[in-house]
Amino acid sequence: MFRSLASRFSARPKAVAAGAAVLLGATGAVLGTTAPASAASASAQDIAKKLVPAGQYQCFDKIVEHESGWNPSATNASSGAYGLVQALPGSKMASAGADWKTNPATQIEWGLDYMNDRYGSPCGAWKFWQSNGWY
Repeated sequence: MFRSLASRFSARPKAVAAGAAVLLGATGAVLGTTAPASAASASAQDIAKKLVPAGQYQCFDKIVEHESGWNPSATNASSGAYGLVQALPGSKMASAGADWKTNPATQIEWGLDYMNDRYGSPCGAWKFWQSNGWY
C-alpha cells in the first residue's frame, strides 16, 4: 500500500510528496520498507512488557503509573525521587547503567531488581504500595 502511495506522489510536485512523507513518518509508516520500528522509539510500557515477567506486569504497571505516570524524567519536587520507579536518590539506578537518567529500559531493569529484592516481586511491591501508599 505504501509503495503505491509513493508512486502516486512521485508524479506530483516535490512539496506534496515531501508533505506526504512527513505525514506517513509521523504515523510510523516507512515508505519502501517493512522494517520494524527501532527499540529507541518503543514506549516505556513496551519495553517493560519485554522485561517484566508477564504475570508481574500488571502490578509493575500499577506502581509505575502511580509513581511517575510512565514519565522517565519524573522528579518528586519534595523528595527528589526520580524516574519511572521513583528511585531515591535517582542515582541508585546507575547500578543498572550509566544512562539511568534518560533510558527507560535501564530504569525498568533497576526497578524490577529493586522490587524483586525488597518485596519478592512487583506484585509483592504493589501489595505493599496498596497498604502504605508508597513502596
